[in-house]
Amino acid sequence: MKLSLRSSSPFLLGALAGVHAIDCHVNGSLTLLFLPISRHSQNILLSPTHAASISIWSDPPAASRKRVALIGNVTLFPVLEDTPELPAIQACYIAQHPDARWWLPGPREPHIAYWARFDPHSVYYVGGFGSEHFIGYIPLNLYQTANPTAETAAEIGVAGRVLVTQAQD
Repeated sequence: MKLSLRSSSPFLLGALAGVHAIDCHVNGSLTLLFLPISRHSQNILLSPTHAASISIWSDPPAASRKRVALIGNVTLFPVLEDTPELPAIQACYIAQHPDARWWLPGPREPHIAYWARFDPHSVYYVGGFGSEHFIGYIPLNLYQTANPTAETAAEIGVAGRVLVTQAQD
C-alpha cells in the first residue's frame, strides 16, 4: 500500500504507511522483519532512494487523536550473518512480537525474510486538531533521546517513542 501525501515537506511525498516495526535500538531506529513478498517491502525495494515512512498510531486510529509519523531510510541485511547485533535483535523482536518467531530469517525457513533497520531522519507529530494541539516536526534528537516506559506511553496515548507534553494555561 502506498500513501501519497501532499505537503510542503519533500520528505513526506510518496511516503509508505502501515509497517509493523519494533523498537530494539537505543537511538530510536526500528527493527523491521522484512518480507520481500509483502507490498510494503516491494515499495521500499522499488523506491529509487529506498526511503520509507512509518506511522505509529494509537488504537483506535481516530483522526482527532495524537499520532506520529517517522520518516527515514531502510537498511536491509540480506545476509543473516551480516546483521548487526543479531542475537540481541532476535531476542528483542521476539520478546515484543512472539508470534513472529515462525517468520524470522534463517537458512531452514520456508520463506525469504531479512532483518532490516529503519533509521528515522524526520519526526512529524499531529497532536489532534485545532489551535490547542501541536502539529509539526519534532527535533530528531528529542525523539532519539526519549525513553518512555510502557506505562508513560499508555498514559499519554501515543504509540512509539515520542513524548510530547503540552503546557496547560
